[in-house]
Amino acid sequence: MIARQTLIYEGRIITVSREVVQLPNGRTGEFEIVRHPGGAAAVALDRDARVCLLRQYRHVVADWVWELPAGKLDGAEAPLAAAQRELGEEAGVGARSWQSLGRMLSSPGVFSETIHLFLARDLDSRPSAPEEHELIEVHWLPLTEAVARSLSGDIQDAKTVIGLLRAQAAVS
Repeated sequence: MIARQTLIYEGRIITVSREVVQLPNGRTGEFEIVRHPGGAAAVALDRDARVCLLRQYRHVVADWVWELPAGKLDGAEAPLAAAQRELGEEAGVGARSWQSLGRMLSSPGVFSETIHLFLARDLDSRPSAPEEHELIEVHWLPLTEAVARSLSGDIQDAKTVIGLLRAQAAVS
């Protein structure tokens, strides 16, 4: 139960607050919380067992990062609709078959963000339309190679590592 909440920052995507809460054991704790609307990611797997990965420049880490097509939920958008939209916008791909791979918490000690993961199959091409601030390269790698790169640490993005491992388990 929240006893006291102080808004620190409100931005276009996130809010940051300081919250004093009563914990389940009856003690009180003070936390800084980043509230995020959540997101969705697609593991797009073609008929040759290749997965779509984006090599995307991320200013926050000042480097290129290997990621699944993904993005934040817009308003009351359903997670599946967000995954479908992002796969089309970022990779120029649509899918006729979708399977949930569950959810993941990006960093539950600080962030409220939940990311919904989906396996997309029976793919088709569509026009892509990345946002103007996105710098993206689209790549298709064998799923086995992408999983190996995740396990070796070459792929570091958490949603991508988890999505690839869950997809491999789902298709095995």
